[in-house]
Amino acid sequence: MVLAVLQARMASSRLRGKVLRPLLDAPMILQQWRRITRSQTISSFVVATSSEPEDDILEAFCLHHGMPVIRGAHVDVLTRFLQVLPAYPEAQHIVRLTADCPLADPEIIDACVRLHLREQPDYTSNCLARSYPKGLDAEIMTRATLLRLDREAVAADEREHVTLYIYRHKERFRTASERQAEDDSAMRWTVDTPEDFRFVEAVYRALYPSNPDFSWREVKRFLAQHADIAAINAGSS
Repeated sequence: MVLAVLQARMASSRLRGKVLRPLLDAPMILQQWRRITRSQTISSFVVATSSEPEDDILEAFCLHHGMPVIRGAHVDVLTRFLQVLPAYPEAQHIVRLTADCPLADPEIIDACVRLHLREQPDYTSNCLARSYPKGLDAEIMTRATLLRLDREAVAADEREHVTLYIYRHKERFRTASERQAEDDSAMRWTVDTPEDFRFVEAVYRALYPSNPDFSWREVKRFLAQHADIAAINAGSS
């Protein structure tokens, strides 16, 4: 079983409450949920948020819209992922997604999952050798790898960023990298700043009304024709 865990919380140093910020007809997290649940390779989806009171509103929103929620550690996100596992004992492969990526694409997620299932590494992603825009990230690890990270990752930043330990110790893990022929790694489609949100909002405003299921390829074509929109968040990092 393949389980997708969408990590989300209201706290954000640069754009607080961004996951519930309205993006056309729905908050950002619901727009992303609609996109990722079109995946053909994932069996179950769950939102993993914190147990902090400020995330009560996020839990209530998700449950109201039929999005399963597990709550756990606030800063130690690795522990939060582990707290998801008892509710999904059959999940042998965990897909890590983050709720600041409202342009996440099921085609890319499925490509990563299929590569992972075919090659059977400890960890698969399209971030090891980045070729897709930032904001289309997908990471897949085995259940055993997630449990191993809990044992071996002790630094605070390794607990907060879940898979950072793998990147620091690649030689200790069997990895697989999903890549495309073109290099779009300079493109920024994630949401960390007000400028990032304005960029995504402009993309949705242009593409969503005629096709709510627009693909990442359509986004890329649109941006190639609208340099002014591509430049909105060019200074973000």
